[in-house]
Amino acid sequence: MVKIEPFGVEQVRAQGTGNNTRLLIADFEKWMDEYETKAKYNIAESCAASISVDDLCSLSEKSAGSPLALSTKLTYGAIRGSESLRGNLARLYSSKATSPLSPGQILITSGAISANFLLLYTLVGSGDHVICHHPTYQQLYSVPVSLGADVSLWEAREEKKWQLDVGELKSLIKPNTKLIIINNPNNPTGAIIPRTVMEEVVDIAREHDIYIMSDEVYRPLFHSISPMDKDFPPSILSLAYHKAVATGSLSKAYALAGIRVGWIASRSPEVLESCANARDYTTISVSQLDDQVASFALDPSCVHNLLGRNIRLAKTNLDMLSNFIEQHRWLCEWVKPVAGTTAFVKFSREGRAVNDVEFCKLLQEKTGVMFCPGSRCFGEEFRGYVRVGFTCETEVLSDGLAALKGFLRDEYQSVPLAS
Repeated sequence: MVKIEPFGVEQVRAQGTGNNTRLLIADFEKWMDEYETKAKYNIAESCAASISVDDLCSLSEKSAGSPLALSTKLTYGAIRGSESLRGNLARLYSSKATSPLSPGQILITSGAISANFLLLYTLVGSGDHVICHHPTYQQLYSVPVSLGADVSLWEAREEKKWQLDVGELKSLIKPNTKLIIINNPNNPTGAIIPRTVMEEVVDIAREHDIYIMSDEVYRPLFHSISPMDKDFPPSILSLAYHKAVATGSLSKAYALAGIRVGWIASRSPEVLESCANARDYTTISVSQLDDQVASFALDPSCVHNLLGRNIRLAKTNLDMLSNFIEQHRWLCEWVKPVAGTTAFVKFSREGRAVNDVEFCKLLQEKTGVMFCPGSRCFGEEFRGYVRVGFTCETEVLSDGLAALKGFLRDEYQSVPLAS
């Protein structure tokens, strides 16, 4: 019997040994559930500041009209996603690819969390070995363990600016390695995997006949790197490997978490068909209403304005956060993020990391500012770290940092140090 652990975010410190493996997990989703609705300044959220349907219409270059065809009967709709939605996604993926992606190579799901689960359920089983980029979203390695796989964490390290070591990847490969999982851009660090490293990963996977799963949910929110930069990361689907699969959604980079729309994209018909078969047991189809809003958002008349809004927001807010950190270098440090919506910031006192869980609790209790504690949400080795979701409304970030500044002045000495 497959054992699904309560959802947290992290940890697989012990490698999986079949279905008897228990995960050492922290409490990311529990933390968000407990504190999010009580926060005055939510600087923990990982989505670009959400927009309304009215906002979306104002971003469109179409002179009039609604995303919703209100006369359409509310049947299940297109089971794999509408031709319009999949066509818009295919166009976006094809813009930088040597060979275009077709709408038939995309499967629509209920958010990226469903896409990830379906893909892992399809590809991974008992006796398989999985290598997963870390730190990252817990689902990406907890689900493989629950399915009976052994999991090795491929660690990105702060002293290397959260970059991955390809030599370490080679050392992790086993005869039964089935899947390499990457998260690009990365949550929580905001780091990217550069093109050259991605190409090496593909070469290694091809040599050993291993699937690559790339969670690209924060793509294409690139606020601090230009597409002309040699390190700019393409989608995994642009690297001409038939066992590469990408997942994504409208939640993070597109500011539309309220429509539960994600996708699986691959040039492998076997992968897509298997995922579609598994999906029949869980979803049937995505809501027609959600599909219509997503299609409207990704239409050429809207998508560039939508992404432009979110990238400008990220740039403005990141500058504000960067200035704050520079003014408080005596107690916090970071590797400045390159893409996405989050930053991983370490707080210390007297040369030692603070107890990040108690820090976050006291901070919210005293000021209403909400962060995610690193050791609870991304693993015990991240004591002292907090994840900052800086792509909220600019006013929320500004007021929240002002409240944090007062806390650091008046209350920081009462925060216990990490044990």
